[in-house]
Amino acid sequence: MSLPKLTPIIHEWISEFLKNKKKLAELVDKHHSPINVHNPQPFKENFEEFSQVFKKYNIKHRIYFARKANKSRSMVKEAKKLGFGVDTASYRELEQCIHEGLDPENIAITAAVKNRRLIDLAIQNQVPIVLDNLDECELANATAIQLGKKINIGIRLGGFEHEGEILYTRFGFTFSQAFHLITEGFKDQFQNLNFTGFHFHLNGYSPEQRANALFQTLNMVDLLAEKEIKTQFIDIGGGFLMNYLHDKNEWEDFHQSLKNAVLGKRSPITFANDPLGMTLVDGKLHGEPKVYPYYNTTPRAVFLEQILTFENAEGIALYEVLNKHAEIEIRIEPGRSLLDQVGITVARVAFRKQDMNGDWLVGLEMNRTQMFSSSADFLLDPIIISMKTKQTQQPVEGFLVGAYCLEQELILKRKLAFENLPEIGDLICFPNTAGYMMHFYESQAHLFELATNLVATKDNGEFKVAKDEEY
Repeated sequence: MSLPKLTPIIHEWISEFLKNKKKLAELVDKHHSPINVHNPQPFKENFEEFSQVFKKYNIKHRIYFARKANKSRSMVKEAKKLGFGVDTASYRELEQCIHEGLDPENIAITAAVKNRRLIDLAIQNQVPIVLDNLDECELANATAIQLGKKINIGIRLGGFEHEGEILYTRFGFTFSQAFHLITEGFKDQFQNLNFTGFHFHLNGYSPEQRANALFQTLNMVDLLAEKEIKTQFIDIGGGFLMNYLHDKNEWEDFHQSLKNAVLGKRSPITFANDPLGMTLVDGKLHGEPKVYPYYNTTPRAVFLEQILTFENAEGIALYEVLNKHAEIEIRIEPGRSLLDQVGITVARVAFRKQDMNGDWLVGLEMNRTQMFSSSADFLLDPIIISMKTKQTQQPVEGFLVGAYCLEQELILKRKLAFENLPEIGDLICFPNTAGYMMHFYESQAHLFELATNLVATKDNGEFKVAKDEEY
């Protein structure tokens, strides 16, 4: 049985950049394998796509790039150039934004843990802070008093109701806690904190849940308005889908092939017949693969539009309610979807061998954390760049493995069909890796060097490549 294909969408810049095999090999030689290459053009395109939806529905808005999705400094510089914001989750992320000269109002701080050092830096530079709990409120207020300053803050909300159930989150205040904090706490206990708006971030990819959360937050806004407390913004966080794949049929075929393989109805398509998060009990499969929806029909602008056009129980669309609250700025914090098509990861082939089962293993000069996210596997076909000018086709199947000395050191768990067995020195390109894949779980065990982050931009028809810190 043939292995299922998962053909990735490839941006024009990637196709052009990969044509110069000699230049690519030189970059790998110079900076060591692997390398992460970024291009800012798709970043701009994705930002404009989001912005156009807000403009279509006449909604005051601000877009922040969720920096945690990629640590390359070039994206911060691009955000500043394009005039939108950056959401920071650590001291260093905030420090870099300040160093690059971003307007403090164009920086958000939503870090899961906010220590004194981070809050001190924010208050010194008048960067607004989103607060998650009373301990953070006490720390922020005490720091502000010591510095002789006041600071604008947002309150993170949780506990939204959807279809009769409360959506669980470990973040944020309940509505009753938030109402008491804003109406009483900021007048008495936390006088150096200035309430300016709300923030929430929902797990998963449901536009309906986000719309319902916004409706409920607007109800809170109205209650506060009755007490003459003004809300300036509502930040609905990120989690906007993006689509990686060309073909719905390929995506469905992969899922069916995986299930058939785990049930023993066909040959395995993953290493050791890994079910990618499903469970086999008494011959029956339970659950679905724990993977990102790499193919979907609601990416980015479509997803945002579904949120804005969602109707409440009275049949009123969300954007209509927002238009009645025209003074409130709606903010979003996309990470992955702003980085769609921005980056690639390239690694060099170090060896080929057959394992005890006769499967081919192609060893790369990289480790699995350099191409890894919370998804059970990265489900895109890699691009094989042969350094030979001519080859006789000799198809083989096998796996890509990495440099950590672990039995489970698989770059991809998928079994791949190669037109030819890759040779030592060939390059493997993983497309569309800028969002979370490059950096989120990247580790430096064995004292291997971290991947070099590069930026490639067009200059007089040719690509000019610089190290990220020199861009």
